[in-house]
Amino acid sequence: MQPFDRIDDPVKLRRLVQAIMILDGELSLPVVLRRLIEEACDLVDAQYGALGVLSENHLTLDQFLTVGLDTEAEQAIGARPTGRGVLGTLIADAMPLRLRNLTESPDSYGFPSHHPTMTSFLGVPVRVHGEVYGNLYLTNKKNAEEFSDDDEATAMALAMAAGIAIENARLHSVVRDHTLTEDRDRIARDLHDSIIQRLFAVGLSLQGTARMVDRPEVANRIDEAIEKLDETIRQLRTAIFDLEVTLNQDGFRPKVLDLIHELRLVIGMHPQVTFSGPVDTAIVGTHANHALTTLREALTNVGKHASASDVVVTISAGEELRLVVADNGRGLITSVDGGLGIKNMRHRAESLGGGLDLGTSREGGTRLIWHIPLKESDRESSTESEL
Repeated sequence: MQPFDRIDDPVKLRRLVQAIMILDGELSLPVVLRRLIEEACDLVDAQYGALGVLSENHLTLDQFLTVGLDTEAEQAIGARPTGRGVLGTLIADAMPLRLRNLTESPDSYGFPSHHPTMTSFLGVPVRVHGEVYGNLYLTNKKNAEEFSDDDEATAMALAMAAGIAIENARLHSVVRDHTLTEDRDRIARDLHDSIIQRLFAVGLSLQGTARMVDRPEVANRIDEAIEKLDETIRQLRTAIFDLEVTLNQDGFRPKVLDLIHELRLVIGMHPQVTFSGPVDTAIVGTHANHALTTLREALTNVGKHASASDVVVTISAGEELRLVVADNGRGLITSVDGGLGIKNMRHRAESLGGGLDLGTSREGGTRLIWHIPLKESDRESSTESEL
């Protein structure tokens, strides 16, 4: 019997279908994996969730992703589990496993010692092309002593669908990298060979026309137009240089552009992006990773909930990293606390000494402001690099 056939609750079945559609809509593998854990926790009412991705030898864990833990617990867990105990059983047998009335410490079951106390457990394998990719772990059923048969079937069905989403994300990553390089090269070539040449020709034509004009005020206006064309050509040449540089650059700016290119189908448009300050040199390491994760979450929310036709992203680096995402959609549809995504973004900012503000944009949509302080050493090194 297939897992879907074991689910009797029509409400849960509809919610499962919605979760599967959410996974299918993601094109980034890290996001697919995190969404899988989040949706599984929500579907079976689990307090904590994790996904252990197997290494190539299928005997140990290559990744261990968690949901529901606070930042302190995540940092304390640190290294990946060793794959013994309950985790080792799942790795070896790759069969659904349910436990209740857990009384021993988490590390006796194979979980890191700093993992919160567990009362109940549900684990199911995640397969890609018939091979086990990893295992989904769900702990502490919130409103019952143990996970039910219905919960097990739901988790198994979601894991089956996740296998397809994971493979799609893998393929998309390969195609995206190739396509992105081709797109940048084509855009740079078109800007240089076509648009700049046309603007230059218009400027020369206006210079010839200015010499034929007798009225000084008209000649002045033509001269102003020529100056504006020259400035536009300089800006385009700078843009071409930036495109060519970012083909092999690891700075924050190209990573943002890559992310927006990747999410354009999810959002349904290509957002406007503005950078201010030394973003490539000041936004690095942990700050860059958190900012990119937050931007992904914010833009994904716009695509899913805002019904917007325009999105503007502004990123600035100074004494603080300031990320603003504003749209012209239907505005805030949740409380200020928001759902899990909003909570994650706020928690991420607060863990770095910053914050998250939600409000209304000038167009009547939603404006999200995520800000964290930048280290003084980062600002100093970025200033030195600009001198």
